[in-house]
Amino acid sequence: MVETQRAQPDIQYHPDFAKYQARTQRRQEHETLATTLPQGFPAKLSSPLVWHGKDIERQEDWVYTLSAEQLDELDAALRAFQALRLPPGHINNETFQLPTLRPVLRGLSRDLHLGRGFFVLRGLRVDQYSREENIIIYAGVSSHVGNIRGRQEDKRFSDGTSLVLSHIKDLSTKVDSGKIGAPSNTADKQVFHTDAGDIISLLCLNPAAEGGQSYISSSWHVYNILAQTRPDLIHTLSQDWPVDGFGNVEKPYTNRPLLYHQPATASSPERVLIQYARRYFTGFLSQPRSSDIPPITEAQAEALDALHFLAEQNRASLDFQKGDIQYVNNLSIFHARNGFKDEPGNERHLMRLWLRDPEYAWETPEPLRARWDNVYKDVHAAEQVFPFEPRLRRTVGS
Repeated sequence: MVETQRAQPDIQYHPDFAKYQARTQRRQEHETLATTLPQGFPAKLSSPLVWHGKDIERQEDWVYTLSAEQLDELDAALRAFQALRLPPGHINNETFQLPTLRPVLRGLSRDLHLGRGFFVLRGLRVDQYSREENIIIYAGVSSHVGNIRGRQEDKRFSDGTSLVLSHIKDLSTKVDSGKIGAPSNTADKQVFHTDAGDIISLLCLNPAAEGGQSYISSSWHVYNILAQTRPDLIHTLSQDWPVDGFGNVEKPYTNRPLLYHQPATASSPERVLIQYARRYFTGFLSQPRSSDIPPITEAQAEALDALHFLAEQNRASLDFQKGDIQYVNNLSIFHARNGFKDEPGNERHLMRLWLRDPEYAWETPEPLRARWDNVYKDVHAAEQVFPFEPRLRRTVGS
């Protein structure tokens, strides 16, 4: 008998709730699903990292508004760095000194890793500066939150330089849509996901004319819901998945879990990390899922939808304003974005950094280390590139 090759499930980048419900019902009726958690996994996580979005939206203590004196200190640090006449890759917490603001930022970084997992720094005077000056200020203040900047493109595309800052802007009206493979270059809705790295930071140069709300959701809260209601999906998420390499000839795909459990140690609490982006399993626009790699399973398709819809149901909408910098613990929080509309001269424009704080950084799970090395290892000052304008994103390999 010839074995029939398993096909990719009926699943797309944009989640379909009706398909999700039908798949759940079908699996529960026709499959025997695990009713207990994988050995050692917690039945419930208790931590400030567990929160519901509605509670976050009622609070204001996650916003730190910069004072006039602190903004003047940022301006002085900018002028001092400019006087050094160094390339921007040399921006760090020593060349961009913030004597009074640094202790505040170090406390906020601690809260990123050991507290609630996110904060918003509010009030940068972005309209008073040139693009280059805004980049220097953004990289400078961020160096006191996480002093290691990460690469935002795969080293396979590198010419000896490393792109460490990206622009998040709709390019679909300026370039052929057939060349766009990442939602960050469109005005489309961006579903819940994580990026590469420890800390995801976004600076808002200008909000959208309409829409574009920034959403976050506690992945630890999502874990608790699944652990209680669908332990079988915890098994699915903690097993290997075929992650698309999108044209990587040497490594067409990699196998790794999406969920990692780290037992408590003498120096760190028990942790659960969920790391995934949906497009690696569904494709997106000009980057469809590769046809010559193993398909995902029906269980994995359901798990992808479960992560998205649970995150959506428990999300917080952040009031992301011009001059805000958003810092998010990428290891404990999912993020997403609503679709938006621009107006000529009033276009949504964010800048992004991927950061790491050696003092508080979490241990990187072994299956993620190659990817983390691609982002953070040996990113020398001389190779760092900070483009002034947006360009199409090229994938950081998994």
